[in-house]
Amino acid sequence: MSILTNLHLFFSWYYVSHSNRFVQPFSSEHVTSNLTRPQPIRSKYLANPGGFGFSFGWGGGAGGDGDGSFGNGQGYPGLFPEFYSFSCPQANDIVMSVLESVIAKEPRMAASLLRLHFHDCFVQGCDASVLLDDNVMFASEKTSGPNSNSIRGFEVIDEIKSKLEEACPQTVSCADILALAARGSTVLSGGPNWELPLGRRDAIQASLSASNNNLPPPNSTIQNLIKLFRRQGLNEVDLVSLSGAHTIGMARCSAFKQRLYNQDGNDEPDSTLEITYSNGLKTVCPKTGGDNNISPLDFASPSRFDNTYFKLIMFGKGLLASDQVLLAGNVEETMLLVKAYAEDYALFFDQFARSMVKMGNINPLTGYQGEVRKNCRMPN
Repeated sequence: MSILTNLHLFFSWYYVSHSNRFVQPFSSEHVTSNLTRPQPIRSKYLANPGGFGFSFGWGGGAGGDGDGSFGNGQGYPGLFPEFYSFSCPQANDIVMSVLESVIAKEPRMAASLLRLHFHDCFVQGCDASVLLDDNVMFASEKTSGPNSNSIRGFEVIDEIKSKLEEACPQTVSCADILALAARGSTVLSGGPNWELPLGRRDAIQASLSASNNNLPPPNSTIQNLIKLFRRQGLNEVDLVSLSGAHTIGMARCSAFKQRLYNQDGNDEPDSTLEITYSNGLKTVCPKTGGDNNISPLDFASPSRFDNTYFKLIMFGKGLLASDQVLLAGNVEETMLLVKAYAEDYALFFDQFARSMVKMGNINPLTGYQGEVRKNCRMPN
């Protein structure tokens, strides 16, 4: 059976069985530890090939084995949504109170905090190693090529950590703060909510080399993106869904200037970039200089979490090469998913929530591994 037939059957099933159960945007008061889990999706690409076997992996699951399941149900017994129910029941309320204030003043910060969680999990697992400053024992991941002069939001994490330490000393890990901040930022931007497994502990060292090698660069080919995501146990559905986080936020000119002037080394722009959009970007990003100028990843709704990102890709208006190749890279799975998400925001929201949980389960430290840092910038 072809990929196209498989996805056609899936979407037919999905629309019938989920017509009254779409994942809707949540306001901040809905972000609690007792959320209803999204219903399972049945598809070769969106679930376990065995059928309904999708599991959020409560009490188990690494990033997974690339087939949509979380390590086939095996993994980390320390992660579950109610982890702080007794030790710090107000943890999420504290996180949300800080996020509400910060994002109201600077909506862009939501994307920055969401990105911090991505850049943490893709290096050596979701262990808050990305937050560590330089130390005599190791170099900070903040100085890696993908992160230097790019990732931000550390002061917000510091503020959240300080308030949590006042309320529940040395209880809530920095790794869980990143996961909670990513979910809260998504929700406050109009995106989906999800039940979040907690109980991660913090690494005592960072890995500059892994940060340089594991994070997808903005000019990635589709083959490179698939390879880097599979390295983390994430499949093509996760790749397209998580790329949808680019529905909010900004990118520096240095991340896409090559597309405007010299994509293939022939002094020509990227042929997949819509010409009017390209000309507009050139006014922001001149051929020389201006590398730190910024442009929205989704110019139509840069501060709202929606599916416009996929609609723009359909018209050749993905900002980064790594955005546009989801459609233009000639991989049928990713092409079909871009089209599906562009047509159905609820489908995108539902799978984004699932993929965020799956990514958040990549190699966490649990039990007596690692530590709970007092200061997220340094080991205890």
